[in-house]
Formats: sequence, C-alpha cells, structure tokens
Amino acid sequence: MTGPLDIRTARRRYITVCLLFWLPLGLSIAPLILLFTERGMAITAIAGFFAAHSLTAAALELPTGGLSDVLGRRAVLAAAGLLNSAALILVGLGTAPWLLGLGMALMGAGRALSSGPAEAWYVDTVQAHSGPDAELRTGLARGGSATSAALATGTLLGGALPWLLGLGPDLGARLSEATSELVLPLSVPMLLGAAVEVVFVLYVLAAVRELPRPATTLPDVLRGIPATVVGGLRLGGRDALVRRVFLSAGAAGSALAATELLTPGRAATLTGAPESGAVLFAALACAGFICAGVGSHLAPLTARLAGSGERAVMVSLGASSSGLLLLGATAAFNGVGPMVLAAVGYGLVYLGLGAAGPSEKDLLHRRVPSSGRATALSVQSLALQLVAAFTGLLIGVLPPGAPPWLLGGAVLLAGALLWVHHGETTRPTAPATPQPHTMSSWLDKDRARPTMNGRCSAAKGELKP
Repeated sequence: MTGPLDIRTARRRYITVCLLFWLPLGLSIAPLILLFTERGMAITAIAGFFAAHSLTAAALELPTGGLSDVLGRRAVLAAAGLLNSAALILVGLGTAPWLLGLGMALMGAGRALSSGPAEAWYVDTVQAHSGPDAELRTGLARGGSATSAALATGTLLGGALPWLLGLGPDLGARLSEATSELVLPLSVPMLLGAAVEVVFVLYVLAAVRELPRPATTLPDVLRGIPATVVGGLRLGGRDALVRRVFLSAGAAGSALAATELLTPGRAATLTGAPESGAVLFAALACAGFICAGVGSHLAPLTARLAGSGERAVMVSLGASSSGLLLLGATAAFNGVGPMVLAAVGYGLVYLGLGAAGPSEKDLLHRRVPSSGRATALSVQSLALQLVAAFTGLLIGVLPPGAPPWLLGGAVLLAGALLWVHHGETTRPTAPATPQPHTMSSWLDKDRARPTMNGRCSAAKGELKP
C-alpha cells in the first residue's frame, strides 16, 4: 500500500460495503418466519432460533470488536460475510431444527463480527488522509443512508420474490418439486442473499485497504483482545461524552424494541386479519427504513442548524421520542385521524433515530483512538441489544394499549435529555494511525488529551453536496 485512500474513494467504498452487507439481511426479513413455519416449526422452536441469534450476537459482541482492533478490519469483515453466507444457506435449505438453529447462531456471529469494522476502517482512513479533525459526519451519514436503502430494498424484494415465483407457470412449485421440497419459494431470498454475501467478501478483500499494523502473532492477538475490551468499557465509564453515546444507544434500543414488537399486532388489528396485517407491516418496515435513511442523510444539515453535534443528537432523539409518544396516544383510538397520526409518529421514530446516529458516531470517533475504535462501536451495539431485550420483557407484562408505547417513548426521551449541555466536556483527539495494541498505551494517550469548552461542535467544513 502506498498511502491512505483519498476521502472520496474511502467514502464510496464504505457506502458500497454497507450496501452489500445489509442487502442480504434485508432479503431475509420478510420470508424468515414464514419459511420456518413452512418447514413445520412450532412457535416455541422459532423463538428458540431467534434466542440463539440474539445470545450469540451478545456473547461475541465485545470479543469480536477487540478482534477487529487487534487483527484488522478487513479480515473480520470478510469473516462476517462468510458466516452470513453460510447462515443464509443453512436457513434457506435446512429442514431439521438443529440446522435452522445453527444457521441463526451463525447469523448472530456474523452480526457481532460486522458491528464496527467497516465504520472503524472508514474513520481510520479519513483521519490518516486529512488528520484527526477531518470531517466524518457526511460519510457516516451516507453509510447510514446506504444501510437503510439496502434494508428497504431487501425487505421489498424478499417479500416479493416468493409471490412472483407463484405467478403464471408457478415456477416456485416446479422448483420445490425438482428439489424434493429442499428449495421452497420462501428459500429463494435466502439463497440470493447468500450469493450477495459472497460478492461482499470479494469486494472487501479487493477494496478495503488498511493502514499498516504492527506484526502480530496468534498469542499476541489472544492477549490483546481482553485488554482492548476492558479499555472500551473503562473508557465508557471514565468519559462523560462516550458514556452518553452508550446510554443513548440503549435508549434507542428500547424505542426499537417497542416499535418492532408492537407494530405487527397493531397492523393486524387495523386490517382485521393476520395475513393482511403482515403485508401492512412489511410496507411499514420498508417505510421505516426509508425514513431512517432520510434522517441519516439529513444528519449533517441537522448538526449545522442545531449548532453542534450534541444539540443535533438531543433534537433528533427528542423528535423520535415524540413519535413514540404519539403512537402511544393514538393506541386506544380508531378512525382515519388517529391512523394518520400514528403513521406520522412511526415515521418520526425512524427519522429521528436515523438523524441522531451519524452525529453520535462523529462524537464517539473523536474521543476514541484507532486502537479501540471497533471495540467502542461493539459496546454501543451491545448497549442497544441489552436494553432492547429488557424492554421486550417489560412490554410482555404491561397491559395492552398505550403503556408499552409510552415506556419506549419515556426511555428515549430520557436519552434525549442526556444531551442537555452541562458545562465542559472532554474532547480528546483520536490518533490517525494504529498504535500498539496495549492497555497502557491506550489509557496513557487518553489521559494526555486536552480539554476544551464542551460543545463538541461538529467537524469543520461539514456539509458538502
């Protein structure tokens, strides 16, 4: 490698990585549960499959973030793509419960491996090219928009493919018959997703050029991961701004849990039947991804209008919490008016979360050194997952109607209030090049960084067309 990529090239490659990674997962959203049901799985077994996914992702979240910081971004990203490809093949073709459970566990492992390396690579590359004060938010926002676009496109395509295969000459039935029921129409989106994951791996290996890292051996890698993980957790406990980012991620997890758990039932109630409710929910999920993408795209403008990244996060999370509170306020009412207000609330939830994400990440990356960047992103992801799981348990015991929605709205509003300015914040400058991956080097560098009067104003020279 002769030097770091220029910013435009790095941004374009980061966006492409986001698109290729999330498109296969979007393809699986609509047909997944229906495929399990078609294979004869009971609801308890399906719940077990999703538990295998969630527990695997949670257990590996921090170790895999440390692995990315020690071993490198490209290798971990490629491993995530390979695991997801294998998972989608197992889920698409598996007929035995243990195969389907293994596929979901592998998907959880791939999810854990993917949470951080691509974004960390992009930030490393931009800062190596333009210094620690390089503008980050625009690229991060466009990556978020690409992720939302991939999920929205995948959701629509994954839901439409099985239906299209049943039209006309009924290619789906012929395919099932030719493969002795191994490949069902509902399997096709999974297998297409597995093929896209292979393209993703090849692209990562060709396009993700990393900065030079110190030579490491397997014992060095194994020793470095725990130290890096502990460093990420300690940084969150010691740095007020990083702690707010992690807590805000947890608040977002609560909001997403409430929205994703309660919307399908509300859609079925609105349409009067589970089947038509599922169609409405698929359309709403796609609309939610689109709103999140629009919000992410508008994040640089939001930060400029708000005056700082911190204020932008507060405004965005506040808008999202107002959407949840609006959903709660309309939960007990029927009619066109409440339905329109509920739709507006649903859009606000995702629009606000999409707008908050890039500013939160921009603030986080300016506080965390390259040697712990992917780990910090893994801590953020873990906070979201754990609070989402806890919120789901609480929603299960709350009475139906407004209370479950209001719970998510209240938690997200509390997350927005964390960003009300309270004096000075520390703004360390993350190093632009990888440093030796030891705990002492990270902590010493963190203590040496200066403080500044705290608005953590967003990057200089932001918002380019």
